[in-house]
Amino acid sequence: MKIDFFCPRWGSEAVDWLVFARKIKADNFDGVEVFPLGGERQNQNMVDILYDTGLDYILIHAELKENGSNFNRYIDALERNLYNLLEYQNHQIKPRYIVSQTGREYFNMQQMHQCFEICDRIAAESGIQILQETHRNKWSYAAHIVKEYLIEFPSLRLALDLSHWVCVSESFLEDQQDALELAFRHADHIHARVGHTQGPQVTDPRAGENKEALDHHLRWWDRWIALLMQQGKNSATITPEFGPYPYMSYILNSRQPAVDQYAINLWMMQMLKNRYNTFN
Repeated sequence: MKIDFFCPRWGSEAVDWLVFARKIKADNFDGVEVFPLGGERQNQNMVDILYDTGLDYILIHAELKENGSNFNRYIDALERNLYNLLEYQNHQIKPRYIVSQTGREYFNMQQMHQCFEICDRIAAESGIQILQETHRNKWSYAAHIVKEYLIEFPSLRLALDLSHWVCVSESFLEDQQDALELAFRHADHIHARVGHTQGPQVTDPRAGENKEALDHHLRWWDRWIALLMQQGKNSATITPEFGPYPYMSYILNSRQPAVDQYAINLWMMQMLKNRYNTFN
């Protein structure tokens, strides 16, 4: 199994693109996962730098918050933003996926069907697969809800971030194995962040007090990898996605993060490479 690991741009937006690209390449990441909308000028040379550095990339879509409460405005923004993302490619390189944080938790299934139709149409036009990210405050905020959607819309493909479901459920989903199993079978990409029952991100997955949470997530990711192999697939993509504040805690009475975000994501990648014996 060849696993390509993507480094989140989230938290490193202020770092010059060339400096950032060279750093993650030297640390053996295969690419970057990035949300470029809203910073077109800053990101205009992103694609060229990634190509020259030999890095792949995944684009993230998240709608503008002011459009969320009005569905018609939201639909317009969804289509516009997805088309704008298609500008971040050239004849030499295009994104591996677009990972979309689509809709809101209060949209009904009919409204979400309209959202999915837009995603499917733009994916077909562009040849770039659009994955639906599981995320709080989106249609995909909880395991039992996603199970219903996957039964109703079996063509949906997921970027699976289980940390959100753990937080929403305030459990390690012990009584939702059927929903997990269905989600694994629809997942094409993983966000490898470790959540806990009171939040979407443990302070440090290397710490002993977070071993229970880490072990649950590792078993879930193991199951996903096993299913891919059973299906005859020989590749996968994972983004270690520990984020900055407010996901990351600050040291008391300071503006300093409790731990180094990049170091945690690098550790997560190296640990998973060892676990899955993938050094491609």
